[in-house]
Amino acid sequence: MSTLLEVSGVTVSFDGFRAINNLSFQIAKAELRAVIGPNGAGKTTFMDIVTGKTRPDTGQILWGDKSVSLIGMSEARIAQAGIGRKFQKPTVFEEQTVQENLLMALRKDRGPLAVLFFRPSRADLDRIAELAAQIGLTDTLPRVSGELSHGQKQWLEIGMLLAQEPQLLLVDEPAAGMTPAEREKTTAILVEAAKTRAVVVVEHDMEFVRRLNCKVTVLHEGAVLAEGSLDHVTKNQDVIDVYLGR
Repeated sequence: MSTLLEVSGVTVSFDGFRAINNLSFQIAKAELRAVIGPNGAGKTTFMDIVTGKTRPDTGQILWGDKSVSLIGMSEARIAQAGIGRKFQKPTVFEEQTVQENLLMALRKDRGPLAVLFFRPSRADLDRIAELAAQIGLTDTLPRVSGELSHGQKQWLEIGMLLAQEPQLLLVDEPAAGMTPAEREKTTAILVEAAKTRAVVVVEHDMEFVRRLNCKVTVLHEGAVLAEGSLDHVTKNQDVIDVYLGR
């Protein structure tokens, strides 16, 4: 499988504190990966450097078939290149319907006039129906998004990111605050999404990670401590000492 994203030898310091320490990480084009680690391990900073929010002090971040460097690219350019990020708290347009939220997220010309005169085509509406089915919100398309449950808002936001057709999706703690049934459905949505793109899930919840049934990267003090299946990494003595032993 060819590599989609390659992070190598990346270091980031804030006021002398090394948040990321010589980090190397790579993910293939259609792969699901979980990233775990204790608080302060560098999980959020890792997402910040990939999306252009934070610029590393050293190292390389290479993207796509042509190995384009992401360092120095704006956050908007990186998003256009095909990297989508979902933060912990869902950010949907609460006053708009589920359908309107998904329509606004479609990959379209975003100029002021284009937005003003946008009328969805049959193809647009078909794509929305497809996305709604994928995130389990077909029945809620006409509903105002503010009325949705926490879990449904999370799925809507994942749908809005998928509408932009990213090649890599970074998802921060999707299971937080969800009911067991919602978590199960979230697992299914992410597993399905990873069949056609790379999906990185940053998560604390070990049960949720187990359900994802994918390769796990353990971060500690800004570097990779262990990598492999969940069973493999949870038997690693270093991981037990710094993470599971707490």
